[in-house]
Amino acid sequence: MDLASRLLLLLEVSELGSFVKVSELRNVNRSAISKQIGKLEKELGVHLLNRTTRSLSLTAAGSEMVNQAKQLRDLLNNSKRLAENYHSEPRGELKISSSTLFGRQYVQQAVLKFQAQYPDIRIELLLEDRIVDLVGEGFDIGFRIGEPKESNLIAKQIAQNRLLIVAAPSFIEKHGKPTTIPKLESLPAVVYSAQGLLIDKIKYLDNTGNEAFIQLNTAYKVNEVEMLINTAVAGEMLTVTTAQMIENEVLEGKLIPIMTHINLADYGTFYAVYPHRNSPLKTKLFIETLKEVVGDKRPIWETRIPGFDKMYNNKT
Repeated sequence: MDLASRLLLLLEVSELGSFVKVSELRNVNRSAISKQIGKLEKELGVHLLNRTTRSLSLTAAGSEMVNQAKQLRDLLNNSKRLAENYHSEPRGELKISSSTLFGRQYVQQAVLKFQAQYPDIRIELLLEDRIVDLVGEGFDIGFRIGEPKESNLIAKQIAQNRLLIVAAPSFIEKHGKPTTIPKLESLPAVVYSAQGLLIDKIKYLDNTGNEAFIQLNTAYKVNEVEMLINTAVAGEMLTVTTAQMIENEVLEGKLIPIMTHINLADYGTFYAVYPHRNSPLKTKLFIETLKEVVGDKRPIWETRIPGFDKMYNNKT
């Protein structure tokens, strides 16, 4: 490992906060990371990290070296990106991050279609529901709900992802079909809940155009989005879901959209997020491939909900 590689390794240690996390990311032994940092300190002749049994912190010299490493990473990434734009055919590696369900449903399809057309591209796909540091972790593209807050990222809209409220026929037979907000709020619901996040209030616009909220009557909390649909299909609870999460449950009559007259607020839009405006050819082509899979004009998930374009006061 040369000086540049060790500087980039120091940068990873600084950004991830521990040798353990870097070793897991690189799939190497923790001691190998520590050894390379020790060689870097010896080569530079300065102490870079303060180490304790529980934490790592940068020395003043370490902070300066991390700043240099960031510039080095940007230079290397830009050089590689510019070179790739001179290729007539995309090549190399494409590292992609996506939320789990969207990745399983659509990014995987796009990967298979893309590799059939461009076999020289090697692809790595990470499915996680956390917000990935695209630059720091070396990703070419990320797929997210909502525009990025990071100022150094470029966003390209992929498709809208609207909300709907669904219940099984047996649930409606038992409780009746709700037509008012109070009635809806009285019925048992399954909601998404994860660490620090509970989605039990749904925003809508009332008859005067003001924002209001539906307070769901939470009977069951679950941290897996597919379980919302499975639970609603079972017939004991209703749920609020996104159109993207619906497969064929509505077409097959397992779920029925309810309260379709209210004006539900948009949940969000899927975006492709990437680090450079002048992105490599492989990045541009993969985004276009995904849009073909999802649907360029209208997302494919909306076609699986008959009449959805007239539900929930759709403005599109």
